[in-house]
Amino acid sequence: MERISIWVVFITSLFLLNMTNCVEDEVKGTLIQFLAQITGNSSQQNSTLVWKQDSDPCKDLWQGVYCDEQNISIKRLYLNRSNLSGTLDVAMFCNLQPLAASLTFLSLDGNNISGGIASEIGNCTQLTRLHVSGNQLAGNLPSSLAMLDNLKSLDISNNKFSGPLPDLSRISGLNVFLAQNNDLSGDIPSFDFSNLDHFNVSFNNFRGLIPDVHGHFLADSFLGNPELCGDPLPKNCSGLTLPVNETSSEESKGSNGPSKDQILMYSGYTALGVVFILFVVFKLCRRKKKEKKVEALNGVVTNGGSEKPSNVSSEYKTEVSRSEFSVTSESGMVSQSLVVLSRPVINELKLEDLLRAPAELIGRGKNGSLFKVMLDNGIMVVVKRIKDWTISSHDFKQRMQMLSQTKHPHVLSPLAFYCSKQEKLLVYEYQQNGSLFNLLHGTTKTFDWTSRLGIAATIAEAITFMHQELGQHGIVHGNLKSSNILLNKNMEPCISEYGVMSMEDKKSSPFASPIAAGASNVFKEDVYGFGVILLELLTGKLVKSNGIDLTEWVQSVVREEWTGEVFDKFLISEYASEERMVNLLQVAIRCVNRSPEARPSMNQVALMINTIKDEEEKSLTYEV
Repeated sequence: MERISIWVVFITSLFLLNMTNCVEDEVKGTLIQFLAQITGNSSQQNSTLVWKQDSDPCKDLWQGVYCDEQNISIKRLYLNRSNLSGTLDVAMFCNLQPLAASLTFLSLDGNNISGGIASEIGNCTQLTRLHVSGNQLAGNLPSSLAMLDNLKSLDISNNKFSGPLPDLSRISGLNVFLAQNNDLSGDIPSFDFSNLDHFNVSFNNFRGLIPDVHGHFLADSFLGNPELCGDPLPKNCSGLTLPVNETSSEESKGSNGPSKDQILMYSGYTALGVVFILFVVFKLCRRKKKEKKVEALNGVVTNGGSEKPSNVSSEYKTEVSRSEFSVTSESGMVSQSLVVLSRPVINELKLEDLLRAPAELIGRGKNGSLFKVMLDNGIMVVVKRIKDWTISSHDFKQRMQMLSQTKHPHVLSPLAFYCSKQEKLLVYEYQQNGSLFNLLHGTTKTFDWTSRLGIAATIAEAITFMHQELGQHGIVHGNLKSSNILLNKNMEPCISEYGVMSMEDKKSSPFASPIAAGASNVFKEDVYGFGVILLELLTGKLVKSNGIDLTEWVQSVVREEWTGEVFDKFLISEYASEERMVNLLQVAIRCVNRSPEARPSMNQVALMINTIKDEEEKSLTYEV
């Protein structure tokens, strides 16, 4: 009898093992089928995006596939900007229980995928992020989206979705909803706007009264909906709230003459007209005055500064310093020598236009200066002036072209550039919310743990993407630091000045690794810089302060087993998870290892940080 029991257990174990293998094969097969579906028949398929049936998605690191720490279940599919042009079939994996029960992140931004979102999306109950921005998706959004109770971020912007929105207000933890530039219609549901960090439904066909946003969002979140009214839009809803047959008898009695509301309305229009005319006159006068000043200042530059015209004040020369942008007259076609990479953002911009525009010096370093420039069309840009970079003009132009073609939403690409033997100018889009350095070390004391962790994950993914795309060319950031992480209008991080510092320049940087890296370790220099940023996020301290080096201080404190003393007091006061802060600290310490070979790759760093982030999101879900 005992032998029979042993055989029963043995056979059952074999059966379960075989069933597990079948499930694993089914998951791999489904993923490969899904890839084939969204790839379509495009001959331009990204050749690196290949998933093979005879390999393991987790252990063999399928590109865009991220797993849990045990390499058992698939947690994230990140296929942004992968040149995909097929159709989306979420039912394929949302109907497969092992995937539906583990997948937390699906991101397909910046492709050319068509189709729609099937109702089976509701079966992927663990999804916390669904991002499909910048595709050709169309059709109505399924009501089953409202069943995704764990959803934190939904981005369906820049597609062709139509019809009404599902009642997403039922998702209590939703903090990001972006749906701009679609064809959605109907009323806007009453979201919990106090819980939303980012919200945008602009340029759709919504109508009716905007729900009370409690002052959390401005008009730019609702623009481009002609039939939408109410605060924060200037359009009043009074004419839409009551049908014609419900107007009061007092209003009908006064129908022969203009009503009180009409008089107020016409008076308002008149006042606006007067203000507009005064504004135009003011702008014309101001422009004329500036042109006179620029002409006078140009005279100073042309004459080598030998004369000082009486009509140019020293204050203006400080603000608009054309001499800072002076270029040699080596080319007779200087007005056409600016290479514009991004149209129509700064379409047909010429170097002489850039030199004439008012410029404000906002930074100066060993490798050049940084200026904020207002162009004639009202666009604000930043100009990076680089001096004494030994790269040849041909290599520089080739590098700028590659950087412009390698698009990532969290990496600023150059809009235009100028190149000569003596100096080089780079033009970037201006980011109005400053830098991560200012956010960390400025007066703001409300930079919470979740936001810091999210910024770290975003930067890691962006650097990983750039390393993968430009790895064969050996182009790295070269100067990764918190002041080069800018914040866009949505307070999302954007990496600036990628690839504009040579490794020779890097060696003299205070943010450089203490060990000079050879050609094979250039990518590990970015890992070191990122590790320093992680330490800033965790400690809130400056990299260099009173002669104390942050990396050395942190390592000495950890060696003395006083790890808790490392963390920013604000993070401790808001009861941030010490376990996850310690985990992130361990990642940072590995990144700043003195030996480049001992540092992880950025891909490994991104995986580790996203695992910590997933744990953080899971804990927040349990708290809710």
